Amino acid sequence: MGKEGAGERSPLVQLLEGLAEPFTAEALFDQLPETVFFIKNSEGQYLCVNDTLVARCGLRSKSELLGRTPSEIFGAKLGRGYEAQDRDILRSGHQLIGKLELHVYQPRGTGWCLTHKLPLRGRDGQIVGLVGVSRDLSAPDLKDWDFHPIAATLSEAQARLDAPPSVREMAASASLSVYQLDRRMKRLFGLSTGQWLLKQRIEHACRELVETELPIAQIALNCGYADQSAFTRQFRRTTGHRPSEFRKIRAL
Repeated sequence: MGKEGAGERSPLVQLLEGLAEPFTAEALFDQLPETVFFIKNSEGQYLCVNDTLVARCGLRSKSELLGRTPSEIFGAKLGRGYEAQDRDILRSGHQLIGKLELHVYQPRGTGWCLTHKLPLRGRDGQIVGLVGVSRDLSAPDLKDWDFHPIAATLSEAQARLDAPPSVREMAASASLSVYQLDRRMKRLFGLSTGQWLLKQRIEHACRELVETELPIAQIALNCGYADQSAFTRQFRRTTGHRPSEFRKIRAL
């Protein structure tokens, strides 16, 4: 007794089904200016967005986003990376959790975020769309007591991005275990040590792509990659664009 029968719906399902309008959490996410929120259909078109995404796209209203794909909003060069990511989720049903990404916003702005996307399934179990959020990464509070024991280690890592240390080496430099360093990094930055190190390398690459005319092969070496192809693969996984594409986009 007391347990729900196999055919009974949970109290939460009963509550949601009894609402006058479907609950999307859109109004809640409108109150979070550092978080992008969206729901897309099986075609990858926006069905629901929050005010933050509207502002990041340089638009004035949500209606300018609804029913459109990323390529129609950001242009083919920017949009196709997002669309490839969506297609993988819609096809495979896999979740995307905590992906560190560099987003290019309108006009010509960039920002780091952690992206999460989940597939949405219909009553028959088929994937009918996806829901996603991207949370901005903010600078840490330098007064945080956890920052000081690792400050020298982080400065050292930033100074040698052409030959970046391993996570284990960084932990040893800070006189911490890998687990202890990760805990402090996540508290400060919301990132694991490995994610933070990747962020530094890609940010350095972005600066050199935009601010210099160095060949991409040289930029790859400056960021600690043994060859241009390895650098290009990692840069594209992180930003959604090849280095040459990113350079052209930021030059527009």
